[in-house]
Amino acid sequence: MPELDAIAAALAMNVTRLVEVGTDVASSASVVALAEAYPEVIASVAIHPNDAARLGANLGAELDRLAALVTTSAKIRGIGETGLDYYRTPEPEGQALQRQSFATHIAWAKEHDLALVIHSRDAQDDLLAVLDSEGAPDRVQMHCFSGDASFAKACLDRGYFLSFAGQVTFKANEELREALDVTPTDRLLVETDAPYLTPMPHRGRPNSSYLLPHTVRFIAERRGADLAELCQQLDANATAVFGEWGEAC
Repeated sequence: MPELDAIAAALAMNVTRLVEVGTDVASSASVVALAEAYPEVIASVAIHPNDAARLGANLGAELDRLAALVTTSAKIRGIGETGLDYYRTPEPEGQALQRQSFATHIAWAKEHDLALVIHSRDAQDDLLAVLDSEGAPDRVQMHCFSGDASFAKACLDRGYFLSFAGQVTFKANEELREALDVTPTDRLLVETDAPYLTPMPHRGRPNSSYLLPHTVRFIAERRGADLAELCQQLDANATAVFGEWGEAC
C-alpha cells in the first residue's frame, strides 16, 4: 500500500498517530523524510540487530552514519528497532556485534532523551543484562512483545512499556496473552509490526495501521475493559513514550 494511501486508511479508522521505524541507515533516512512530510507520523531510527550482525567490520562506519542522522529532525522520537536477535543470528561473532550496536543505541537514546524501541528474540537474559549494565533511558518500549509472563514482569519491574501486535490474537499464543494479563494498563502499547503479524480475522493479509483496531478490540475484550477508556489510555501511553505528535513537534 503506498504511503499516502496507508496514512489515509489509518486516519479513516481513527488511527491518527503513526510511528515509522527504520532498520538501517537508508530506511531510517526514509522514515525521517516521511515524518517531516506528514504531521501524523513520527520516526524511530536504528540499525536492526540482524543488520548489525551482517555488517561485520563495517558496523562502526554505519553506526557513525546513523549517529549523524539522529539529530537532524525534531520528528525523530525514538532509537530503534535495536536490541538482540539470536534466532536469526546464532553465531557468537554476530551476537557480539549485536551487543556492541545495542549499547551504542542505548547511549544515543540517553544522550538525546529519546525513547528506546527494543527488538528481542531468543535473547532475553542477554538483553536485560546489556540494559542493566549500560543503564536504560527513561522511556523504553519493548516492541512487538513476544515473551511470557515471567519476562513481562522482568521488563515491567524495570519500568518498561510492553507493546503488543496482532499475534496476541492468534489462537496458539495463550502464553503471550498471559503476558498481556500481567501488564498494567498504564504500561501497555499496541502496534502493527506492519506488514507482518496481521491480527485476526485478517491473518494472512499484509498488515497496515488501519487494521490496528482489531488488536485493540481484542485486548479490550480480553481484559474486560471499556473500549473507549482503553483507547484513551493507549493514547496517553504513546504520548508518555514518544511525546506529542503534530506539526509543532
